[in-house]
Amino acid sequence: MPEPTPALPAGYQGRPATADDVPTIHRLVAECERALHGQAQTDPGGIAADFNRPGLVPESDTLLVHDGVGRLAARAWVNRRSEVDVHPVHRGRGLGAALLDWAEARARRAGSEGIVQTVPDDDTHAVALLRSRGYAPLVTAWLLEFTMPDEPAAPELPEPPPGVTIRSFRAGDEHAAHRLVEDAFAAWQPRRMPYEEWARHTVDRPTFAPAMSPLAFADGQLVGAVMSLDLNDTGEGHLEQLAVRSDHRNRGVARLLLRHAFRAFHRQGRRTCTLWTHSDTGALTLYLRVGMTVRRSSTVFRKGLTAGA
Repeated sequence: MPEPTPALPAGYQGRPATADDVPTIHRLVAECERALHGQAQTDPGGIAADFNRPGLVPESDTLLVHDGVGRLAARAWVNRRSEVDVHPVHRGRGLGAALLDWAEARARRAGSEGIVQTVPDDDTHAVALLRSRGYAPLVTAWLLEFTMPDEPAAPELPEPPPGVTIRSFRAGDEHAAHRLVEDAFAAWQPRRMPYEEWARHTVDRPTFAPAMSPLAFADGQLVGAVMSLDLNDTGEGHLEQLAVRSDHRNRGVARLLLRHAFRAFHRQGRRTCTLWTHSDTGALTLYLRVGMTVRRSSTVFRKGLTAGA
């Protein structure tokens, strides 16, 4: 059954989201990003992938808030983690606090031991709200960028490791890439994504860019991969995932994949590539060494919901 709608400020109404709301939700999130960072990075495919998370029940796990004339003012969802977004013109009216209350109530009702939210560090009001509610920092995430103003200026690298070849992603590589990524991320990501969920975030996403997604092979086996998105609205390339098989790490495979992805995007007219990483991966040093710089950072906050947390 739907989670009871929280008490909202006068003039606002709440209801669960449906798949038809994805474009409107995307516009809301993009407006929030532009107000905070001057640029939107979220694409509709990312919103749709979150909406279709395994286990998420839209009727009980999502909430949209509209103003008196029917415009979307805020949204929230909760399913193992949570997101809350309030349109810039509707901030300061208590919507963020109301949606935070709703998300925590829903998480408790679902039996969750804790709730997690990621907030940009420069969104000082959101950070202060979470801290005031007992959320504590868990992980730091960084959005990195690599700029290519004139030519496909890529990091100076040695020749490919012996026996390693690189080619672009092709149809039929999907399941091997999924296994590689999930195996590589297992050290810091406790829950493995099933193929269908992973695909919605990568190869089935409308912005997936196979020609800019290099794969590394050794002895016919996939040992490294970059899954890239071509974010047309930003004019940038985005490396959604980078993974190298454990027995081929520290051999230059990751740097080689980065070089190929950068150059492929440059040939398509992109002059900037971005990539998210976080403190649990231990990969920040690698990206800084190849010439990437930190554009901005976010913090993953967690709050325990069980007695005594």
